[in-house]
Amino acid sequence: MAHSIVISMRLPTESGQRLKRIAKRHGWTASDASARLVEEGLRRSEFAFIDFRNSPVGRQACMQGSTLAVWEVMLLVQGYKGDVRATAKHLHWPAAKVQAAVRYAQAFPEEINDAMAENDSTRFNTLARMLPQMVEFRTGKLRMGKNTISPRSRHEDHSQRRKQKH
Repeated sequence: MAHSIVISMRLPTESGQRLKRIAKRHGWTASDASARLVEEGLRRSEFAFIDFRNSPVGRQACMQGSTLAVWEVMLLVQGYKGDVRATAKHLHWPAAKVQAAVRYAQAFPEEINDAMAENDSTRFNTLARMLPQMVEFRTGKLRMGKNTISPRSRHEDHSQRRKQKH
């Protein structure tokens, strides 16, 4: 269990009421809500490009100006074998923004690893039943009907067919 300290603070009446509404909405105590919001504020001030948002699985660290959570960026970084520049190019982001996600993940590995493990345990077919608009995405390969081929082999295959016609 994490150690904690008690800090007393005064809030304007309106702020206290807003805090209680947020706590009630999430099923937290006012004390828990204030502790979470302070922690999120500290993390925002310590890590560039990081924000926190509500999601179906609770509050998550996300990338500012994006719909992606930090753990989702880390999936892409892993897919590019740790290459921050390649990941940034894929996302059309500056490398510093991807590096910010990497640094956040290094600072809070349990949070990010838990989110990635939860993602890994969820099957595509289960989600597709809940989200019919969902499309499967895989890095580095194109899915075409029953065949999955890499972009290079698709080009080579097309070149082969053109040669056979002539």
